[in-house]
Amino acid sequence: MFVVMITISRAVEIVLNHKPFILDALNDEIINYSSLASFIKSDIEKVLKREVKSGAIVMAIRRLGDLRRVNFTKKLNQQIKKFGDILVRSNLVDYTFKNSDSLMQNQQKLLELIKNRSSFFYTVTQGVYETTFILSNEINDEIAAIFAGEKLVSKSWGLSSITIKLPVGNTEQPGLYYYIFKKLAWEGINILEVVSTSNEVTVLLKDKDIDRAFSVVKGLK
Repeated sequence: MFVVMITISRAVEIVLNHKPFILDALNDEIINYSSLASFIKSDIEKVLKREVKSGAIVMAIRRLGDLRRVNFTKKLNQQIKKFGDILVRSNLVDYTFKNSDSLMQNQQKLLELIKNRSSFFYTVTQGVYETTFILSNEINDEIAAIFAGEKLVSKSWGLSSITIKLPVGNTEQPGLYYYIFKKLAWEGINILEVVSTSNEVTVLLKDKDIDRAFSVVKGLK
């Protein structure tokens, strides 16, 4: 019977592969090795099933060298390079209503109104307690009439959206959305809403942020 011994370096790599936020900070060289070693020490010891000195973990982190060699980062970079079209839409409004028995019926009225408007922007997200509609602002008056009996939780206008076409298989990649949102957050860009399907993600922003946000998203690849 052979027992495979895992090295400290391998244990560090295994642990970091499951901590995308920390790995990303290491790649950006904004995290202290000693602090990281103390933080992941218990995880390393669980992998190795023995006690390990923090100094040995620090040395293992240093020996990783270029942290982009780690499998997680390689796969993430490959997905990012496969980002497809970037679409920008403007003149949008955001309505959030409290869920009710009549809300679904009124939603059907809305769909009937916009069914022949091919360029009309429309998304809906139903939560447990609320439902949000993101729409082109050209039917503001009709919205007020259709949902007159509903409880309006919030309304925002002067909005734009950016939609990113994601590569097939993106749903299996941890950290992909984090990478996008981190870049926007670091530029001080506030995201109002996020809407996603299997292979695309749309972020809703204030008009004043759309130019900077587009530059950030375009530069992701």
